[in-house]
Amino acid sequence: MQNAYVSRFLGGPPLAVLGRLVLLSILVGVILSALGLDPWNVLESLRTLLGRFWDMGFDLFRWLWRYFLLGAAIVIPIWLLSRLVKAPRERNAAKDMSRPEDA
Repeated sequence: MQNAYVSRFLGGPPLAVLGRLVLLSILVGVILSALGLDPWNVLESLRTLLGRFWDMGFDLFRWLWRYFLLGAAIVIPIWLLSRLVKAPRERNAAKDMSRPEDA
C-alpha cells in the first residue's frame, strides 16, 4: 500500500523515475554547459550568459543591416528602373481607358 502512494506521487516506479531524472539531469547539464553556465557559480554564469545574448542581439542587427544594404544596392535600382520603364506604358493605357470609343 505504501509503495502505491510513492509510485503515484513520483509518477511511476521509484527506480524508473530516478533513472529518468538522472538522464534528464545529464542532458540539461550538457545543454547548460554549452551555454556557458557553471554549476558552482550559477548567478555569475547567468549574468555572463545574458550579457552574451545582449551582445549577440546587437550583432544580429549589425549583420542584418549589412546584408540589407548589400541587397538594397542591387534591388532598389533595379526596382526603380523597372518602375520607370513601365510608367509610360501605364500612362498610355490609362489614357486609352479614359477616352470614349467612337461608335
